[in-house]
Amino acid sequence: MSKVILITGASSGFGALAARRLADAGHTVYAAMRATRARNAAKVDEVRAYAAERSVALRAVELDVQSQESADAAVAAIIGEAGRIDVVVHNAGHMVFGPAEAFTPEQYGALYDVNVLGTQRVNRAALPHLRRQGEGLLLWVGSSSARGGTPPYLAPYFAAKAAMDSVAVSYAAELSRYGIETTILVPGAFTKGTQHFANAGAPDDQERADDYAAGPYKGVADQVMTRLAALEPPDADVADVARAMVAIVDAPHGKRPFRVHVDPSQDGAEVVFAVGDRVRREMFRNIGLEDLLSPRVAP
Repeated sequence: MSKVILITGASSGFGALAARRLADAGHTVYAAMRATRARNAAKVDEVRAYAAERSVALRAVELDVQSQESADAAVAAIIGEAGRIDVVVHNAGHMVFGPAEAFTPEQYGALYDVNVLGTQRVNRAALPHLRRQGEGLLLWVGSSSARGGTPPYLAPYFAAKAAMDSVAVSYAAELSRYGIETTILVPGAFTKGTQHFANAGAPDDQERADDYAAGPYKGVADQVMTRLAALEPPDADVADVARAMVAIVDAPHGKRPFRVHVDPSQDGAEVVFAVGDRVRREMFRNIGLEDLLSPRVAP
């Protein structure tokens, strides 16, 4: 059955790839992005051109996850046009790279605002509609960095993604009785095929960053980036993340997996998450809330 899907951060990367794949699969997709009349105007034109060329229901919508007003307006526009929202894909995010000490507290806060608070703004805008419908899907695009090998120089990003994962896990239980399903998609470190690493932010405190670059950690930044890229198999395909999203959305309600890993480098996150998710299931059974582990399915 065709779904109405809102996907955040869809101007590039995983979001843009997934928006197109989901539209090709027959769904109505709203590719959310900021500044649709300014710096992303060309991206909006690309969305329109793709939709016209393929005859698919792919549309751009203005949504800045750092603004509750923007999130509310985007959801209202989709509901007004499509009549409903079935799936919310939390994909918007930003990455930084550099020594943890060299990032200011304000930078940590800004990254948390995009990667974590942004999901909360979109949820507060969309969930009242999904709860009234009695069915829906939250698809969270997490990161293996939350539990994987965690190489150095990515601390603010790792912390934000770990926080987002914790929020997603809690929401899963709190929405299941409304018939709202949760899947957390966990991509690994794809260093090619997107601009994720190329567009990573840098520390504001350059003096402290230089201390690390010239001291005993000289060369570590280059080693991290070079070795991460070398871990990727030659056939690693970033489009696999988009394919996984399509498979999740197309799965029957109540049968979707709680967590899906797409990590060609196998950084160990799948093993660690499996233990945590098992302990969560056991805890819910021990406190008599086992029904919260899966969404209510209407008869």
